[in-house]
Amino acid sequence: MSTTKKLVLVGNGMAGIRTIEHILKLAPHAYEITVFGAEPHPNYNRIMLSSVLAGGTSIEDIVINEWSWYEDNGIRVYPGDPVIRIDAERKEVVSQAGVRASYDELILATGSQAFILPIPGADKEGVIGFRDIKDCETMMAASQKYRKAAVIGGGLLGLEAARGLLNLGMDVTVIHINGHLMDRNLDLPAGLMLQRELEEQGMKFLLNKHTEEITGKHRVKSLRFTDQTVLETDLVVMAVGIRPQVELARQAGLDVSRGVIVDDYMNTSIPGISAVGECAEHRGIAYGLVAPLYEQGMVLAKRLAGAATEGYEGSVTSTKLKVSGVDVFSAGQFKDAADTRSIRIQDDVDGVYKKMVMKDGQLIGAVLFGDTSDGASLFSLIKSGENISGREKEILLGVTAGGSGSGPSVAERMAAMPDDEIVCGCNGITKAAIGDAVLNKGCNTLGAIKSCTKASASCGGCKPIVESLLVHYAGDAALEQVKEGICGCTSYDRDEIVAQIKEMGLKTVKEVMNVLGWNEPEGCSKCRPSLNYYLGMIWPAEYEDERVSKFTNERYHANIQKDGTYSVIPRIYGGVTSPAELIKIATVAEKYDVPMVKFTGGQRLDLLGVQKENLPKIWEELDMPSGFGYGKALRTVKTCVGNTFCRFGTQDSIKMGIRLEKKLDKMVAPAKVKLAVSGCPRNCAEATIKDLGVVAIDGAWELHVGGNGGVKVRAAELLCTVKTDAEVEEWTYAYLQYYRENARWNERTAAWIERVGLDHVKKALENREDRLALVERLELTLGRTVDPWKEIIEDEKLRKNFTPLAGTQPAAH
Repeated sequence: MSTTKKLVLVGNGMAGIRTIEHILKLAPHAYEITVFGAEPHPNYNRIMLSSVLAGGTSIEDIVINEWSWYEDNGIRVYPGDPVIRIDAERKEVVSQAGVRASYDELILATGSQAFILPIPGADKEGVIGFRDIKDCETMMAASQKYRKAAVIGGGLLGLEAARGLLNLGMDVTVIHINGHLMDRNLDLPAGLMLQRELEEQGMKFLLNKHTEEITGKHRVKSLRFTDQTVLETDLVVMAVGIRPQVELARQAGLDVSRGVIVDDYMNTSIPGISAVGECAEHRGIAYGLVAPLYEQGMVLAKRLAGAATEGYEGSVTSTKLKVSGVDVFSAGQFKDAADTRSIRIQDDVDGVYKKMVMKDGQLIGAVLFGDTSDGASLFSLIKSGENISGREKEILLGVTAGGSGSGPSVAERMAAMPDDEIVCGCNGITKAAIGDAVLNKGCNTLGAIKSCTKASASCGGCKPIVESLLVHYAGDAALEQVKEGICGCTSYDRDEIVAQIKEMGLKTVKEVMNVLGWNEPEGCSKCRPSLNYYLGMIWPAEYEDERVSKFTNERYHANIQKDGTYSVIPRIYGGVTSPAELIKIATVAEKYDVPMVKFTGGQRLDLLGVQKENLPKIWEELDMPSGFGYGKALRTVKTCVGNTFCRFGTQDSIKMGIRLEKKLDKMVAPAKVKLAVSGCPRNCAEATIKDLGVVAIDGAWELHVGGNGGVKVRAAELLCTVKTDAEVEEWTYAYLQYYRENARWNERTAAWIERVGLDHVKKALENREDRLALVERLELTLGRTVDPWKEIIEDEKLRKNFTPLAGTQPAAH
């Protein structure tokens, strides 16, 4: 009889999955694990949503555990399918889709939701919270269509949302109910300094304002305040706090106050049910910061794994603002009171403010603005309760008690830091964990520490301390090795890896990792896809593409949507189709109940909402080539009608677009590639914001490169002007192959051109012999490509991958 128990986790977020990670380490075979998630995404770092919104990173980059992690650990996962009922007597949960799962142990990690002010108009279109990926996508979409945004809430989350909206090109006003920003985290002087800094960045503020009504017919048009003033706006983001999601627990009969009430071991009022994270309330507090949630998760994991553990006693919290160009830190009780003393310095010229608050000789709170380098050491003193009487100035100002000399060196501070001090608040990583990684696991680079422990892998605020600890444990020689490779598994960068592959004739992903000494033998979600691309680019005739090293979209040759369904985009060359093709698409869409058929921005038809098991059947009945709307490959070649019909057209842009697209339609690249051909300088195909755009002028063609029309809009630059169609092809193929051979994995042409410079590219392509050699190498690669849809249709073994396992959501595979 099996002794394996059944563990069900309700909530696929950071706190719950971190608990599962610890359980897998402590007792890897103790539980059969099932996870239900309300969102259709794998476990991702919610802390980094502000960075995604600001354009500093992508949604893919903030994923903590890829779908393959669940599969590798035997975890059954139901993304986009929240649990709607708990039967505590039968020990069973029921999901929205009707899935029933029994449990021996149940963990509730349902998190929290954005609090939406209960004011008239709050239900209008264009009024959202800022809590998940969907909210990010809504804001990004709004920025493409609308100009004015209002953020209600001048706290941490509100300012991060406002900074992101500024980066998206919107006119942003922050409305705050109190007299200075971040009043829960900063005192008045620091709040005013923060306001000045953000105003210089273009942010606007309305303080001491109470929103009374959101006006507009269907979509928001303005905000009306209690003083009867009005602010016109197209988008309202509410960042006024969060509320634990407890309705499921309440319906199940659990004791609930603000959150699900738990004891020091995360037990709820019903045996066999635990709660962790933002939904849990411990000793009257529901925490909204990640470090306390990870501390709770460790205690819960140890209890469920049968390991000895002390109970969770609550957390002292610290806060950092993740806004570009602004350094803010606060911790503990930073406001003055009758029984406290404080010491502070304020430098308005350099924009630096530091304050420490003491009580009975102990440091109980701190605020730092402009220079936050001492944040970790101050936070450590707050938590330790150490008596600092007589050392206050030394600690804050870096001078000795006598007023001369300097404070402790970096090395002395690192040596004095307690082993249990949390260095990376985002991921709950202690000094001891970093020391263990360096001394016992061979992690002697910053990238290796990041991969091994996740320290500095999120907001990056702890990176300086992690570097200092690296030097502390590994010696000064480590200073030369504080170089990040393509990921945390290696210190090698892209150029070094490509050179080694060529020099040593490495032909598989596994071989590269073994020969180059990867820290993680199996690699990670960043390096495996990049190595797969580099090997295919270098050895097109010999390398066999590794399906397991690809992301879900590329693996299934379809773009996964937020509800776990897929989209099918057949290739429509140059945006030109025929009645027969349209009838075929319509017939298939009707037969398979496709919920939506939409024209894309690249002049193609997108069949949205397709179940995974129907993909091969739809591809077969369409009998059209893949449009690669899902991969790092050529997406579209957009065209205008050119001189075929247009009275302004000077060249046949349709013919040129189709010619280029048919030749390049299976080309893979470091990132997605979009082309366009405009038949005259009026540029109706928007060729000058594409990766490569061809614009017809009188008697010639202009080739523009490095453009981007996404979040970071970039106008393309003129590469060359040519006279013949053959020259357009030659320069296009040479340029794209040079990009394929020299760009980093996941680097769009816009970023690549900015990095290497257009002059560098022009010089590389100026010699015709060099161009023809590049063309030849591209043609060799294209000659060996196959249409993935057709390949799957004809190969029964590949086709079986699209048959879902019983009880498992398609997105999990």
